Amino acid sequence: MASPHQELPPELQDGSRVGFVHSAETTSGVNGPGVRYTVFAAGCPLRCLYCHNPDTQMMRLGDRTTVTRVLAEAAKYRAFLKDGGITITGGEPLQQPEFVEDIFVGAKSELGLHTALDTSGMGGLSASDRLLDHVDLVLLDIKAGNPRTYSYVTQTGKFDQLLLFAERLLSRGTPIWVRFVLVPGLTDAPEQVAQVADICAELRPIVERVEVLPYHTLGVDKYAALGRVYPLLNTPTPSRESVAAAVEVFRSRGLYALA
Repeated sequence: MASPHQELPPELQDGSRVGFVHSAETTSGVNGPGVRYTVFAAGCPLRCLYCHNPDTQMMRLGDRTTVTRVLAEAAKYRAFLKDGGITITGGEPLQQPEFVEDIFVGAKSELGLHTALDTSGMGGLSASDRLLDHVDLVLLDIKAGNPRTYSYVTQTGKFDQLLLFAERLLSRGTPIWVRFVLVPGLTDAPEQVAQVADICAELRPIVERVEVLPYHTLGVDKYAALGRVYPLLNTPTPSRESVAAAVEVFRSRGLYALA
């Protein structure tokens, strides 16, 4: 619950939990099955070299809102979401676990929507069982398959936290879609791809699909707007051949993979 209410502006005094949201939009086939109402939570502990949403990294750059208001906005699209649902992405949603938990509980109990959590797994150990009980699908971003590369790619991430969260999902039987960004010179070496594929193979009972995402530079202008230097400015996009080769590595482990 939001407290104390006297410190909140009137529009946030609805009795539900307050959190920080960067933006929200309807999407299709990107953030889970079907048409989704996608909420971009503000705040992220990672500083990934290829982050394309740097404007979501700082919680203070988001807008304060409430669970009630988020659900009310989602409800406007309910008729279009019957074969889709609601996805919370970011940023890193698990920076605000209680806020996210209340949204998912309401989405399930009040709106009857399918729920998806898009996360790096950082903060996953702070996610309550109640939160995960109300998640139908986790979109798990695996940045790299070994501690050294993972630390370099994310700058601040902890590889062991990712693995512990993945093991928790496995023990619960929570379905996941794995996302892996293929970055030339960084994560595209055969041994790098194989390491991620091996992790996915260990999680095979819950992995519904693996998405190999070709690196892109769509976030470059956002860095400029924030007065920041884009870390991978001279990195090319991967070739079709290298993307296809990465997909085949995952398929060789008996996984459904696509790009």
